[in-house]
Amino acid sequence: MVETQRFLRFDWITILLFLLLVGFGWLNILSASHVGDTVDYLDFSQPYGKQLLFIFLTFGLIVILLAIDSKFYERFSSVIYIISMLSLVGLFIFGKNVNGATSWYGIGGMTIQPSEFAKAATALAVAKYLSDLNTDIKNFKDQLSVFALIGIPAILVLLQKDAGSTLVYGAFIFVLYREGLSPAYLIISLLFIVLCLLSLKFGVLATSLIMAIIVFGFHFSRKKKPIIIQPIAIFLIGILASFGTKYFYDNILPAHQKDRITIWLSLEKDPEKLERMKKTIAYNLNESEKAISSGGLTGKGFLEGTRTTGKFVPEQHTDYIFSTVGEEWGFLGSALVVILFVLLLMRILHLAEQQKSQFSRVYGYSVAAIIFMHFLINIGMVMGLIPTIGIPLPLFSYGGSGLWGFTILLFIFIKLDSDRINQW
Repeated sequence: MVETQRFLRFDWITILLFLLLVGFGWLNILSASHVGDTVDYLDFSQPYGKQLLFIFLTFGLIVILLAIDSKFYERFSSVIYIISMLSLVGLFIFGKNVNGATSWYGIGGMTIQPSEFAKAATALAVAKYLSDLNTDIKNFKDQLSVFALIGIPAILVLLQKDAGSTLVYGAFIFVLYREGLSPAYLIISLLFIVLCLLSLKFGVLATSLIMAIIVFGFHFSRKKKPIIIQPIAIFLIGILASFGTKYFYDNILPAHQKDRITIWLSLEKDPEKLERMKKTIAYNLNESEKAISSGGLTGKGFLEGTRTTGKFVPEQHTDYIFSTVGEEWGFLGSALVVILFVLLLMRILHLAEQQKSQFSRVYGYSVAAIIFMHFLINIGMVMGLIPTIGIPLPLFSYGGSGLWGFTILLFIFIKLDSDRINQW
């Protein structure tokens, strides 16, 4: 009877949303990767067959995650984090290079991407640190410590040339804000992004002029003016950031990423060259947009997408899986996917606010923030709203590591939520 009660305490709404996304994702992976008129669902040489195997193994993983005592995740969060960081460091020695990124371990015929599991490990570590009685997020020293916890995996992943996964760690700023971090950090982060974009689009000189007008105009318009050194310092920091952005773009950023930003911001002044770049470098994006727009309201039907079956979008079953949804299921199918993700995020946040311990609440917010960042970047990329960044759609794109990583991330929270008691 006790075991039945524990079983029923799991949040089945979240689990149902998880199953719907994984199931619908697999149908689209099947559409994007099948070859010929007939489909052998158990053909494990094809991506859809492999993904089906990954899904089957995922259920075993879920049983393990839910069987573990919820206190284990808090008590051993530091150990899990250290092991995860060591797995990222090990890639520099034993890693396998795939598409220019050294982000995988080759194990037999499989590849494992530890950065997918590092997100859950980092979420546990951040939750553990913030829930410590000696931690005060308003204290600058504690802020540096938690930024270090987040920054270590982000830097390690960036050194592996996986810029997409690195951006995901920026999602933790929302978690820290919920726990009391000053809104100034959010404002500064947004202003820095705007500054970088202005510097690339209009150049350092024009950006500096815009900054001078805004900073000093705001200073002199205030009735109670702070000392003049404050706006001067802000202005000088802004100029330094502007020069740094331009230098990083011109001299450090890899050529393929530089080209993607050039196309996105239309930085190339020669119209003919820019058009050639769009046809070659942005080929995936162009075909993705065509596939989505061709779906219309209701789509062309399952396995009936001409651009999908014709393999016009390279590697469509991975990062560009949403274009399959757009072509075969149309606007209604695309809207359904968006709604499912929004419902999942809202449910996680709702449960996070109900937690009795700060550890569970922080972890819940971390789960929501990470999934949201993946969702936002992937959908924006596929629709051309942001530069092309290699990042999967959670629970939807092809890949065992991604599926297992998000399963671990989500079901640890489901386990924590099922108890609602995580203190001893």
